[in-house]
Amino acid sequence: MRVGLLTGGGDCPGLNAVIRAVVRKGERRYGDTLVGFEDGWRGVLDGATMPLDIERCRGILPRGGTILGTSRTNPYKVEGGPEKALEVLRAERIDALVAIGGDDTLGVAHKLGGAGVAVVGVPKTIDNDLSATEVTFGFDTAVQIASDAIDRLHTTAESHDRVMVVEVMGRHAGWIATHAGIAGGAAEILVPEEPFDPDEVAQRLKARHDRGRYASIVVVAEGAAFKEGTMVTQENAPLDAFGHVRLGGIANVVAKEIEARTGFETRVTILGHIQRGGTPTAFDRILATRFGIAAIDAVHDGAFGQMVALRAGEIVRVPLGDAVGTVKTVDPDLYHGVAKVFSG
Repeated sequence: MRVGLLTGGGDCPGLNAVIRAVVRKGERRYGDTLVGFEDGWRGVLDGATMPLDIERCRGILPRGGTILGTSRTNPYKVEGGPEKALEVLRAERIDALVAIGGDDTLGVAHKLGGAGVAVVGVPKTIDNDLSATEVTFGFDTAVQIASDAIDRLHTTAESHDRVMVVEVMGRHAGWIATHAGIAGGAAEILVPEEPFDPDEVAQRLKARHDRGRYASIVVVAEGAAFKEGTMVTQENAPLDAFGHVRLGGIANVVAKEIEARTGFETRVTILGHIQRGGTPTAFDRILATRFGIAAIDAVHDGAFGQMVALRAGEIVRVPLGDAVGTVKTVDPDLYHGVAKVFSG
């Protein structure tokens, strides 16, 4: 078979591990010819391809990012985009397509599948907010990076009797903030699922410091909001091709409100794209490899319109439609039953 691959959306540690696994088993076990589309769906629209084989994929397992490149191109926002995508896939004689991405990328894959494209999805998002799978690769790496940063900030916070506000990724779901906050011993964890009252946050921090703790870490997801429901966005930021506004800056507002209400010196660290880059953890390398193997097996089983997923430690197949359109939010038991125990 002639199998195409693409990586879409934000880059993520583990993407290269998926590519390597698909290519290795596809070429060795099935005798496939593998074709990579450059820069996600943009490559499909432009007919920009690169050959993929075992030799090309040597040494990429520990590398972050994606050798195929990526973009947030949405064919359904381009005039004639879906028709052009179908034309290019036919011209490249693609028998099956493996789409690696999050809700947006796989949403396009789901639509094209309905138009006749033989597609298999692989879930990718460091936010861990994709439905139908328990966890996505890249998430563990992001949590580890954030936890390491929090560990380092504890020492400087204690040295200066400061409050440190750490902003992590998480547009609609606070998985990174919750896991990193628990692992890093944060005093407060603010997530999109639970709009917060700055007065209550300040009161808990004051009570904590009154007990003799003169330093606190506050972890806030980029999509967290005050109880009024407003999110902090970058000024004049345009929407991307999937209608998302660029977030960022909530930590600065939170720090200002905390300092005004408590008098505690407060500083901000925004981790931003540091969470996306660099070497994936062992867990993410293994999960991504398992997903890649399962994806090429699904292709040869004719399981099109499906996404590979992790459930109870096993790799399974689920309908693409079950994976897109609904955000997987933080488990309330984890947030209230575990994280909030250490608040204040």
